[in-house]
Amino acid sequence: MRIEYFTFLFLILSFNSLSQKKTFKEYNQKIGGIDFNLKMVPVNGGEFSMGNPEFNSHELSDNGPVHQVYIDSFWIGKYEITWDIYHLFMSREIDVMQIQMDIENEINKNVDAVSSATTPYVEMSFGMGTDGYPAISMTQYAASKFCEWLSAMTGNYYRLPTEAEWEFACRSGSGGSYSFGEVEKLNDYAWYIKNSDGKYQKVGSKKPNSLGIHDMHGNVAEWTLDEYNPEGYYLKNDSIIKNPIKFAKKLYPRVVRGGSFMDDADKLKSYSRLASNKKWKKQDPQIPRSLWWHTDAQFLGFRIVRPYITPSRFEQDKYWLK
Repeated sequence: MRIEYFTFLFLILSFNSLSQKKTFKEYNQKIGGIDFNLKMVPVNGGEFSMGNPEFNSHELSDNGPVHQVYIDSFWIGKYEITWDIYHLFMSREIDVMQIQMDIENEINKNVDAVSSATTPYVEMSFGMGTDGYPAISMTQYAASKFCEWLSAMTGNYYRLPTEAEWEFACRSGSGGSYSFGEVEKLNDYAWYIKNSDGKYQKVGSKKPNSLGIHDMHGNVAEWTLDEYNPEGYYLKNDSIIKNPIKFAKKLYPRVVRGGSFMDDADKLKSYSRLASNKKWKKQDPQIPRSLWWHTDAQFLGFRIVRPYITPSRFEQDKYWLK
């Protein structure tokens, strides 16, 4: 019994050690050996000022005061998740091409154990385009299940970004309202109400930020992991917070970032926040309402992250919003 215990402990330690020896550079994550242009950009960890530097406590605003945050290194999707990739998760035909279990994988999970999104009752692109266009209208739960599925398929651990990770990657070192500088440049970097023609556009068709990440301002708004708290930035002390996250204890509201093709410039700022709303299911005819779709949130999508330091097996499920 003692020998079996130490053998198990050795395997766990070996797994953790192997999983942290990674080359930290941009890569293209294939699924089932097929290239779907799922590119991941490295974001070196560090400290940054989170929130609105012009925050006024006398105004009704949820984006301040500014506070100092430290974020560990991670990769983030170069693009928002597109329909051609999301459809793989919906159809599950590619599941037979799951990567083999291996001690060097960050995660070993049977893909059959991951729930799949139900078929929506309407065509969810609403005629705006599919291949190369951002997937939309999924719930946070659905986006998180996609991450779990992708992890099982590839052996790399993926999840939604925390709100702090999202802002850190969006800012890419900038302390202003936009990662690229002044609002006059917005048309070069973002799809929003003034240039989108009332619909989302192909991912990556505007300029990226300095890290090479596209569409963090506009196109579609993006899910994060955090529960929304309008006073979440009011801290009890001035210490630097490391890797903050507010795990959700209720279904609504949760944090969405980045603004969309339907929004004006102000909603696209690096620190702008949006709270999810049960009205996003208003037209859903199912009783009970779908776990998978926000039919009335045609502005809403997501992108994924992969932490450089893989969470322990005991922590991994926690970030998939079980």
